Amino acid sequence: MCLYFNGSASQKQVFSFAMAHSCFVFLSLHVCSRGFLCLVVPCLDSLCLSASQQLVGVVGLEIHAQINSNTKLFSSSPVCFLAPPNSLVSFFDASLPGTLPVLNRRCVEAAVMTGLALDCTINRKSLFDRKHYFYADLPAGYQITQQRRPIAVDGMLTYSLLGGIKRSQVIKKNVHIKQIQLEQDSGKSLHDDVRSQTLIDLNRAGVGLMELVMEPDMSCGEEAAAAVRELQLILQALGTCQGNMSEGQLRVDANVSVHRPGEPLGIRTEVKNINSVRYLARAIDYEIQRQIDILQRGGTVQNETRAYDAKLGETIPMRDKEGLQDYRFMPEPNLPPLIVFEDNASLPAGIDACQAVVLQKIREGLPELPSVKRDRLVQMYGILPEHSFTLVNEDGLMEYFEAVLKETKAGPRKVTGWVTNELLGQLRQQDMSVAQSLISPLALAELLELQETGHISSSVAKQVFQEMWSSGKTALQIIQEQDLGLISDTAQLHSICQKVVDSHPDEVHAIRNGNKKVLNKLMGLVKKETRGRADPVLLLMRL
Repeated sequence: MCLYFNGSASQKQVFSFAMAHSCFVFLSLHVCSRGFLCLVVPCLDSLCLSASQQLVGVVGLEIHAQINSNTKLFSSSPVCFLAPPNSLVSFFDASLPGTLPVLNRRCVEAAVMTGLALDCTINRKSLFDRKHYFYADLPAGYQITQQRRPIAVDGMLTYSLLGGIKRSQVIKKNVHIKQIQLEQDSGKSLHDDVRSQTLIDLNRAGVGLMELVMEPDMSCGEEAAAAVRELQLILQALGTCQGNMSEGQLRVDANVSVHRPGEPLGIRTEVKNINSVRYLARAIDYEIQRQIDILQRGGTVQNETRAYDAKLGETIPMRDKEGLQDYRFMPEPNLPPLIVFEDNASLPAGIDACQAVVLQKIREGLPELPSVKRDRLVQMYGILPEHSFTLVNEDGLMEYFEAVLKETKAGPRKVTGWVTNELLGQLRQQDMSVAQSLISPLALAELLELQETGHISSSVAKQVFQEMWSSGKTALQIIQEQDLGLISDTAQLHSICQKVVDSHPDEVHAIRNGNKKVLNKLMGLVKKETRGRADPVLLLMRL
């Protein structure tokens, strides 16, 4: 930030301003023809003061995670994403009279495992309820859920995001988990605008869901997206949810409001069914700015449900929530209380341990979680925390990195640089996943080994990588075909260096007069002459 003082101000007055305004840190003072120009940055107290006067976003999330199970929550119907419409519907799923729910133990264990991974308190006794609402894809007219006493409560999700000037600093944040509850999914409505009709597919009806309710501890889209991505990685590591958002296995509702810090929370809107981490960040940031704009114009934010239109990059209204809907919650009469036991010793007589949900057994089966993986990568390989963040957060990238490392003598930091810069750059440029990479870990390891053993220079290695990506050839084939091997013949290199020196007498004169920086220019010219093939050690000796 710059502060300008006109010519009538004395230098003493400028420094008086500095002393009086302790909210600024003065970096330097420049005298110009028209006065004084001060370069300043706000100090931390100033930022806090500024923030207290501004409207800021408040974000809470409700996340529906489809449980990774072969069958539905209360019936034996199989779960399959691309099955023909209405081909996976049992009598219970269709809500035929006389049918009763039978609880799927796998779904309960998945919810308990998720709760343990998120440091939740697991309720030893939880209850099922009926939530009544009427919609065509909900055959019973109610959903079986856990409103009064869910299976897990009071958890914490620790997530990380990159910050700092160069976005190279790993910042850790926490969001509280209010509860995790088991519930049924609804069917799917398929709207045919051409024929003005709606078709119902009940394949999804009754599929087991975990609803995770996050407290409003986040302030922007980036934080919410980072939290959801961390949760997605945890669920995938646990195997409790595949987390494929494009298939609806992870759906996010964002509750967004704005307020001034220290004041009560503002009126919130709910942005429903966001199925992409990237769209989640955009939807929340748009909604925060929309509400700020309304309040700054003197308007009132409406309590409503909105949807995110990815094409427009905007949230659009769906329905208002001013008239609070009465879901008429009531205990589910056909399901007894759900009991979770601490260990086998606590099982009552006559209870088969194979049929019970036992906390100790589930706790012992917890896998390595993403945060532990990041710490392990830093400690084992000596890489930077921000690199471990990238390796773990990109699907399959950590496995790719470790596969390359096994096949080359190149150090972990060097391999990390290639994987996170060259490889990931190509993948993102072409919107591809790590599994779709055109260069296998073995092929990249071969390239790094050629560089490590002195057959090619670093600049040539990057050139060969690009050629490998586009042609599908191996590194050795490309090097041999294009004669890209390192020039180690001292006589040949001496001849090239002499040619460059003879053609640039001014630079040589400058070097002899003590200007060593000009040497870099001559080295660059030799590298250009040799197409990056000059041995850098020999080159420095010759020049």
